[in-house]
Amino acid sequence: MYQALYRKYRPINFDSVVGQDSIIRTLKNSIINKTFTHAYMFFGPRGTGKTTISKIFARSINCLEPVDGIACGKCKNCVESFKNSCVDIIEIDAASNNGVDEIRELRSKVALVPAELKYKVYIIDEVHMLSIGAFNALLKTLEEPPEHVVFILATTDPQKVPETIISRCQCFSFKRISSEMIVERLKFICSEEKIDVENDVLNEIALSSEGGMRDALGTLDKLVSYSSSKITLDDFYELNGMITKNDLKNFYEKLFCNDISGVLSLVNDFSNKGKNLIQIFSQIMISLRNLLVDYYINDIKCPYDIDLIQDFINLINENLFDIKKSGNPKIFIEMLLIKYIKEHNLKKDNNLSNNLNNSIKTQEFSVIEKKLDEYDTSENLAENISQEIIDENISREIKSVDNNFKIKNLNEIIDARVNNVMALADKNILKTEMQNFDLLNNYTFDQKIGYLVCSLLDAKLRAASKDSIILSYEYESNVEQNLMNLNKIIDVYNKITNSNKTIAIISDERWINEKNKYIKSLKDGNKYQFIEEPEEVLEEAKNDAIISSSAVELFGDIVEVE
Repeated sequence: MYQALYRKYRPINFDSVVGQDSIIRTLKNSIINKTFTHAYMFFGPRGTGKTTISKIFARSINCLEPVDGIACGKCKNCVESFKNSCVDIIEIDAASNNGVDEIRELRSKVALVPAELKYKVYIIDEVHMLSIGAFNALLKTLEEPPEHVVFILATTDPQKVPETIISRCQCFSFKRISSEMIVERLKFICSEEKIDVENDVLNEIALSSEGGMRDALGTLDKLVSYSSSKITLDDFYELNGMITKNDLKNFYEKLFCNDISGVLSLVNDFSNKGKNLIQIFSQIMISLRNLLVDYYINDIKCPYDIDLIQDFINLINENLFDIKKSGNPKIFIEMLLIKYIKEHNLKKDNNLSNNLNNSIKTQEFSVIEKKLDEYDTSENLAENISQEIIDENISREIKSVDNNFKIKNLNEIIDARVNNVMALADKNILKTEMQNFDLLNNYTFDQKIGYLVCSLLDAKLRAASKDSIILSYEYESNVEQNLMNLNKIIDVYNKITNSNKTIAIISDERWINEKNKYIKSLKDGNKYQFIEEPEEVLEEAKNDAIISSSAVELFGDIVEVE
């Protein structure tokens, strides 16, 4: 059976690992000096060697005669550790074994001494997928493990791992592997496998893998299956839904000559051929960036106007996230291209008469209308326009908030809202609001409102009525921080979800108390009654001199306190 390249050429010792020199050096020294600890955490992007180094480290600490921190590969422990049936090196996938019961079973086995090796090593991959209960079950074992046990936790998302777990581990941050190192490794593998491939293809593979060796080898594997002869750059572009160099050149000539009709026809042609437009415009952005680098660093003449190239790269870069989340990326891209060409047409012809300008505008808008009719996209266009209006409204509301005042009777307002939600709570409304919460994920990277959206997503939605919802946070400090931005949060939530609700923000502890109080009230036959929410009473906010002075003491001249 054919073995994938990333498995066949997986490093088996520290010296064959690529791109993680500082981590390798530290681990080798800890083996030489016998100072390795009981728990490690490896985190970083996918395909950078976390699991591979975990296995190499597990074999090396069990080697009877390591040479400069590297397993000899000959002793009985090395021979045993290389077997798939080795019972002392246990690899656990936390994505599919993330419950409390699995971790409790692990804890019961930890006390057992190794069957063959010196140390029993547990490699827990994607550890961030464990549930809170599973993390709590693992915590005590990590704190005081038996002397014969070593834990290695690997994850691509360390932010989801509790601080109590991280603080008990020796942490290593894996970096993305450089394109040059990936290319060298690919050349070595191509030489070993007798794969005939153009050097430009290897460079493109390295760039597209974004620092992940496994992704690079996976792409090379696909190309080997795709092409029966020499692998060319066109093969790479075709397999990845990208366009050829001739297509790129044709697109640039029409774009920088302000040929709207020609540009839109090309985009339509790419789409009809089943190309990935998002991938294409990422390719275009990188290609233009390379032209700029050659111009500024290598002094190579650029065939197009430098300012036009810079403006276009900035336009795509600023809108790439919005293109990806758009309901119809094709229409979004077409509107961007029309806007770009139109703006540069106006700049170019700003000395012409108004009549000529009007003629140009009329001609361009007729092209837009023609394209919209052709693709029958009125509904998608309306959605995009609505989205722009929402973002503008949110920004306007945020700017209108006066930070010089705060709500004096905020606690009374929150108490009233909690009472009223409990009095009028409806499970069907709660389900609807949970679906509305999913809409917030589209705005987490928005430059204007992302921080408010993230604050909302950090909360737990506890209860909902027709007019209000209750959100809770784990820590009281989070509650206080978000209450300071309560009106902003409410505005953002209502505009994104197209609703008109007030929000009560409380702590998890208070929610438990409120829920128990509500249940007791129902058992006693007393139903909550709706009460009038008091109006806001504003008072002037005082400048926090303590925070200001503390910031200066901590950071000195590097900060400005306003």
